Amino acid sequence: MFDISEQDFSTFVSTHVDSFDPLVLKQMPVKEKRKYMVLCMVIHLFETNRIYHEREINQILKPVAEDYVMIRRYLIDYQFMARKDDGTSYWLLKDPKDFQAFNLTSRTDITPIQTK
Repeated sequence: MFDISEQDFSTFVSTHVDSFDPLVLKQMPVKEKRKYMVLCMVIHLFETNRIYHEREINQILKPVAEDYVMIRRYLIDYQFMARKDDGTSYWLLKDPKDFQAFNLTSRTDITPIQTK
């Protein structure tokens, strides 16, 4: 969807991520490319072939960002996840393995700048 270089991602992480494990953002970015990078990281918090209730999605996303509802919405809008129309069930559409370069818990070459 976006052309994301290692330098783009490294810069994004160093300026927008407070913690890797657990994943904690300083704030949700405004630019579309950066939102996409967040979703590429967040997808690793979910299991493939599993149905989630909205409450479970919220529990997973709350530690990531203050506006976790926005992230949930973007997961649907960018087609990382799908949901029933009534919001009772969510599931992954994309495989986290396809976004392994964005799995921060497995990266040793990038570190966040600590602000706390």
